[in-house]
Amino acid sequence: MKYIVLLTVLLTSGSVASEIDETIAKAKSGNMIAQFNLAVIYDIGDGVPENDTEAAKWYRKAADQGDVDAQRNLGLMYDHGYGVAENDKEAIKWYRKAADQGDVQAQHNLGSMHKSGEGVPVSDAEAIKWYRKAAEQGYTTAQYNLARMYHHGEGVAENDKEAIKWYRKAADQGLVKAQFNLGLVYYNGTNSPENRLRAYIWWSTAKILGVDRATKGLDILESSMTKNQIVNAQVSARKCYESGYKDCD
Repeated sequence: MKYIVLLTVLLTSGSVASEIDETIAKAKSGNMIAQFNLAVIYDIGDGVPENDTEAAKWYRKAADQGDVDAQRNLGLMYDHGYGVAENDKEAIKWYRKAADQGDVQAQHNLGSMHKSGEGVPVSDAEAIKWYRKAAEQGYTTAQYNLARMYHHGEGVAENDKEAIKWYRKAADQGLVKAQFNLGLVYYNGTNSPENRLRAYIWWSTAKILGVDRATKGLDILESSMTKNQIVNAQVSARKCYESGYKDCD
């Protein structure tokens, strides 16, 4: 299953042949929206057999006309080799066009490719630049990746305050690995009751969501806490989780 964001109104599942024919006719006449929609029809097999080659063909036609969703999706096709030969440079090209139009997924994917050196030289500075653009638009994975860069001092000076800021944004959206790492930053920070409580809260939410390492972290914390401290921390953790991460301070 490909990760494709659809922002244009699509034909519903089970579209009748006449609707598809109409979309094909409009696409062939140069209608950008129809070209994108036709690409999606072939991409997901909506009323026609799934065909990545045809999907890539029509994404390209819409992308060449500046459709941001088509540009991002064509980047994905090249990134993963769907319907075209895998080509990191082409993926970068189309992600960049979409990213320059503000597409959040393309921005994040550009950051990841710069981080790993796919199609471009490795550049933590460029990775941070694109992660930040996506993170500021609320893209959870970008927020997490930006936090990791600050946490480990990759491309920027190590900065726990910034790491906490971005881990927290991702954690508030329910990203469990951000919740665990947020607890880790607090645990490794100043040895204060406040930081131990915050570590307990976020490791507790991560434990609920199945992170084994969070259970081990809680055991370590509880070994240095009184019974009353543990009870109070559990109450705070439950409040955080049950509030949908809105009452965690």
